[in-house]
Amino acid sequence: MDPYNKQQGPSPHYSLYQRELFKNGPQGKLPIVSTHPSKLQHDARNNLTDNGYRYACSNAGMGWTNHANREAFYKHRIIPSTLQDTNTRDLTTTIFDHKIPAPILFAPIGINKIYHPRGELAPATVAGELGLPYCLSTASSTSIEAVAAEHDKAASVKNESNSVNEYSGSKRHVESNGPRFFQLYASQDNEVTESILTRAWTNGFDACMITTDTPQLGYRFTDVDRSNYAFYGGNLGNEMGESDPVFMRKYGYEVGKDPGRWIDHSVWHGKPLTWSEVEGIKNFWKKLTGGRPFLIKGVQSVADAEKFIQAVSIGCDGIVVTNHAGRQVDGAVGSLEVLPDISKAVGHRCTILFDSGIRTGSDVMKAVALGAHAVMVGRMWIWGLSAGEAGCRHVMKSLLADLDITMTVGGFQSLKDLSPAMLKYDPYAQMPPGAAEPSMF
Repeated sequence: MDPYNKQQGPSPHYSLYQRELFKNGPQGKLPIVSTHPSKLQHDARNNLTDNGYRYACSNAGMGWTNHANREAFYKHRIIPSTLQDTNTRDLTTTIFDHKIPAPILFAPIGINKIYHPRGELAPATVAGELGLPYCLSTASSTSIEAVAAEHDKAASVKNESNSVNEYSGSKRHVESNGPRFFQLYASQDNEVTESILTRAWTNGFDACMITTDTPQLGYRFTDVDRSNYAFYGGNLGNEMGESDPVFMRKYGYEVGKDPGRWIDHSVWHGKPLTWSEVEGIKNFWKKLTGGRPFLIKGVQSVADAEKFIQAVSIGCDGIVVTNHAGRQVDGAVGSLEVLPDISKAVGHRCTILFDSGIRTGSDVMKAVALGAHAVMVGRMWIWGLSAGEAGCRHVMKSLLADLDITMTVGGFQSLKDLSPAMLKYDPYAQMPPGAAEPSMF
C-alpha cells in the first residue's frame, strides 16, 4: 500500500483504500458500515425497517440454497504463489466492448427505495464513479430515464469510462458515459416488453439480460410470515410501469384499483417462459439495437447450458450462471458448484457472468478461476446502501481493495493467472454452523 511505490499496469491502485481507512482511524473517522460481510449484514439490520431487512435477506424455503452458495466457495481453497512480481497488476477485462477496471458488475436488484430514499440512483452513481457496469432491474423503483441520467452524470464527472460508444447498426438517442445493462422480466404483453426495451436502449442500456428463473416469486418463509411484499402496499416498486406509456395506455386505469397490476402482469407473472418466446424477445432486441448483446440469466444446469449452445448460434451472446442468490429454489445446488462444467460446455462460445454468493475479493478470484468472465455483486451493496450512498460506495471500494490486495499477496499479477489450477477443492469441508450468514431471526 506504499503510495510512493507507483503501481505498474492499467489497474487503479485499489489497495490504497485500506490505507486511507487506517489513516482515518486516529482522527476518529471510522467506516460508515463494516467491511466484514456478516457484520455488514448486521449493520443493515439496524439501519433498515424490519420488512426492508427481511426482503433484502430472504431466501427460498429454509435458505439451504443460499447456504450452498457460500459452502461452495468455502470448499474451493486458493493455492498462493510466492515471490511473484505483483507490483505490476492487471485486473481489467472487457465485457461486451466495454473495458472495465475490474471483473465486477452491480447486479440488478429491484425496489431499492426500500433500502434508501434515493433508490436506484445511489448505486447508479457509485457505479458511474467507479467505471463498473450497472445493471438495472425491471422491478426498479426509479424510472429508466432517471437512472440513466444519474449514471451518466457520475460517469462524466469521474471521466474514467473506457466504454466503446460507436456501434454498428441502429443508433440510440443517448450514448452512455459508462457501461450499463438492463435486466428484463418479460411481460405477458409483448407490446409492453418492447416498450420497456426501447426505453432502455434509447437511454443507453446496451446489453439485455432476460431472467428465466422467476416465472413467479419463490416461497420465502420469512417474507410470507410478515406478509412482506412492498409491491402490494402502494406505488413502491411500480414506478417502471407507471413511467411506461404503453403500459399506462393499456392498463393504467387498473393501477388505482390494483396496486399489484404492474408487478403481477410484467414481473413475476406466473407464466414460465419458453425458448421460442425468449428467441422472439432476443430478435426484437437485436433488431432494435443493431445487434447489441443479449444474455440469458438463470442457468444452473449443464443440460441447459448445452441447449444454450443452440441459442448462441442464433444470436445470444452470454449467460448468467445464478440461482437468484438462493431466493427461488430451496435445496438447489450452489452456483459455484456448477460453474466449472457450464464453463467447459459453453465458455468458449459465449460470455459467462457469475452471480450468487459473492462476498469477498477471494470469491471474485475463485469464480473467475472457474470460468466466469466477470461476477455480479448484489446483497453486499444493498446492505451498504442501508447506510446511504456513502455506505454503498464504501462496500464496493472495499471489495475492490480486497480483490486487489488478495491478488497481490496471493501472487497473481492478472486475471489471466486465475485458473482451476490455483484452487484445491475439498468436497468434505463443512462450514461451521451459522458461518454462511447471520440468523434472520
